[in-house]
Amino acid sequence: MDALLLPAFELLGSPITWVELLAFALAVWMVFCNMRVHMLAWPLAIASSLLYFILFWSGKLYGEASLQLLFAALALWGWWQWLRGKGDDGQALRVRRLSPQGIAAAVLATLLAWPALGFFLQHQTDSQVPFWDAFPTVASLLGQWLLARKYQENWSVWVLVNVVSVALFAYKGYWLTVLLYAVFIPMSVAGWRAWAQRIAQPAVAS
Repeated sequence: MDALLLPAFELLGSPITWVELLAFALAVWMVFCNMRVHMLAWPLAIASSLLYFILFWSGKLYGEASLQLLFAALALWGWWQWLRGKGDDGQALRVRRLSPQGIAAAVLATLLAWPALGFFLQHQTDSQVPFWDAFPTVASLLGQWLLARKYQENWSVWVLVNVVSVALFAYKGYWLTVLLYAVFIPMSVAGWRAWAQRIAQPAVAS
């Protein structure tokens, strides 16, 4: 593990470790697969999440680090959902939109969980940015669930998560990860459009 945390090079005065470099490459590949609804996205998600766990834990971003372990577990579940999951109609999962009630429930759950996790990190850890750490942690769990269930709204959640994460990781000096999440923003917009086209295809065919 120590070897993974050795610097590979420097960027803007901060060392870029081998673990951050490898996690960066796997994460970009993963998002491309997600855009194409390709099953390879899930094993890539597991690998990149475990690498980011190592990076964030070493940097005392405990919320983000714990999130990566949850991501790895959710990726196994998401993998199964894409393979065997069923929609409300009992058919295989397809790309679809969340109902207005579903959107309201998702927003409410996020607004309740964010301060709860923030207070926990503030009082139970030595996190330097407990509430900024908590928000992308909570919102990312929502995004991961929406992605696993093939809801198009996962991409709008990732846009918000990525914007906040850019600021958070810049504060910590993880410049390669800042670049990664900055690239994720237009990729998430492209993912929204790609999934919108998939939703529209059956209507055109009919």
